[in-house]
Amino acid sequence: MPLHVSPAPAPAVHTVLTALGSPTALSEVPTPALRNAEAPATPELPLPVHVLDRITAEGVTATRLAGWRFLIRCGERAVAAAETTLTPDGWAFAHFFEGPYVTSTELALRQAETVPQPYQPRLLSLPSLYMLTLWLHGDCTADPGAGHPAPGDLLIPLAPAPPGIAAHRPYRVADLLPILTSRATPSRLLRPTA
Repeated sequence: MPLHVSPAPAPAVHTVLTALGSPTALSEVPTPALRNAEAPATPELPLPVHVLDRITAEGVTATRLAGWRFLIRCGERAVAAAETTLTPDGWAFAHFFEGPYVTSTELALRQAETVPQPYQPRLLSLPSLYMLTLWLHGDCTADPGAGHPAPGDLLIPLAPAPPGIAAHRPYRVADLLPILTSRATPSRLLRPTA
């Protein structure tokens, strides 16, 4: 089933296109694959990046939109990613990067295309566990910048995943959340707010 990729905010797209068009920005990036690319670089597959700030003892999650990430394609493959962030003045280009999460994101998206149910793809970052997942949200009409993982949503951990959690294995949120909750250290495990 095709994924329902949401369009990124136009100002976020503009900041990435401006950075890609800037010889100065490209000459200073720490991404040799992008800096040395011979084919034109184009931003594709915008994904909202949500951060899981806390997991309570009861398994309740609180997420926030941190930015939008674009895979940067040169020719037939993604060679880097670009990230934007929301500032008080609007969307701003944050940085280019390369590494395992770029290829892992591409692989997880291809994997998600084979799932029979339609999903809205997002990224979910869990900084306390040094973990990034492809979050397949079941409501394709939802605002991509809002919400939290629903029990029936799928999470596909990207490689490298924390020890004991299989990368590229789809987990229902209801199944993975208890594992994540048990992995969080007591200082990171928060009590619910009233």
